[in-house]
Amino acid sequence: MSLSRRGFLGAAALSGGAAVLPVQLLDRVATPSPAADLQDWEAVRRLFDLSPDYVHAALFLLSSHARPVRDAVEKHRRRLDGNPVDAVDEGAFGPPEHNLTLRAVEAVARYIGASADEVTLTNSTTHALAVAYQGLPLGAGDEILTSEHDHFVHHEAIRLVTERTGATARRVRLFDPHDASRASGDGLVRTLRDSLSPATRVLGVTWVHSSSGLKMPLRALAAALREVNEKRVPAQRVILVVDGAHGLGADDPRVTETGIDVLAAALHKWVLAPRGTGIVWARRDLWDRMRPVTPSFQSEELYIAWMEQRPPRRPFPAAYFGLGGFQAYEHVWAIPAAVALHEGIGPERVRARIRALNGRLRDELTAMPRVRLRTPRDPALSAGITAFEFDGLSPEVVVGRLREHRVLASTSPYRPSYARLSFGIANSEADVDRAVRAVRALG
Repeated sequence: MSLSRRGFLGAAALSGGAAVLPVQLLDRVATPSPAADLQDWEAVRRLFDLSPDYVHAALFLLSSHARPVRDAVEKHRRRLDGNPVDAVDEGAFGPPEHNLTLRAVEAVARYIGASADEVTLTNSTTHALAVAYQGLPLGAGDEILTSEHDHFVHHEAIRLVTERTGATARRVRLFDPHDASRASGDGLVRTLRDSLSPATRVLGVTWVHSSSGLKMPLRALAAALREVNEKRVPAQRVILVVDGAHGLGADDPRVTETGIDVLAAALHKWVLAPRGTGIVWARRDLWDRMRPVTPSFQSEELYIAWMEQRPPRRPFPAAYFGLGGFQAYEHVWAIPAAVALHEGIGPERVRARIRALNGRLRDELTAMPRVRLRTPRDPALSAGITAFEFDGLSPEVVVGRLREHRVLASTSPYRPSYARLSFGIANSEADVDRAVRAVRALG
């Protein structure tokens, strides 16, 4: 172990010398319980300790910890409670073969098809978007283009960076905000491509919109942007930033292969990782053009450079942008358990399950005369969130009355607002059918 890391923690003074942790601290928490048959959806559902009193149709907001994740959190919590100094010294600041934070990064990188040096940890999508936008090489005269339909935190991250850098922001309407179900993939790509200006340096999009459930065709968009960038000098090329909060874990996880440049996403939604976890992925060459905005504890080089009173070595790796300060390490270190759960089930099976459950819901809602589906039915343009209106009832009333039927839905915090239902691998066909009956009972 590096003396600089131990000096950083002050652990040498506390422990009287180099600590040797019990070997069990280094056990890799990377496989779900052997008692769970991950090819059986009912067995998968039982991994979640959800109240049986309700149909949980809003878990996209914040996931329930599955049993392997709960077990991993508890395992690390016990070690931290029993010996916090040694546990953190080894797990957060130890060499690569012992470093549990690095293992979390490596697990996510493997899951999304990236290298570990392209991924850094955050605590949420909000934090991830701030790290990404504040780090981008922007200045006066540069423009950030996004849409009217993105989440508050995406728009706010852009507003804050424009105030700091002097860059400008512009929003474009991609579809009728009252009916995203009529959007087309070609139309979405064409609108964004045609909206680029010579000043545009960043294009920010949302993979799956929590406002309407619409899913952006990332591959087609990245391909169109690549054609634009081929005609521009490197300094004027457009960087494609993606808010992946509701796509990662619900759709094909190998988003790094789509041609995008930056992914900002929470892990505690569809990835089912512990609460308070997220990531930023960026192309390796882009990290070196970006600038960190907070001190990171994920890179030893930053501390060594401070000790030696010199600038940190370049190129800038993703670790320079990582979490600073002491964290809820039991949650960070349990990230591999969530990734292992997805890998054990199979990401394509997870994706197909989410598509099947929500497709079942949409088919039923479409047949109801008083329901107006606002999410595209095409699987290429939808994922795990279904937005709808019920004639004569506000979204708040719809959600309140569904709760009376023990169905937990949500309203979208946008204008216009819709009622939303969402089903993932913690749900069953019976959950969908109960929700459908509850909607039908509205009148």
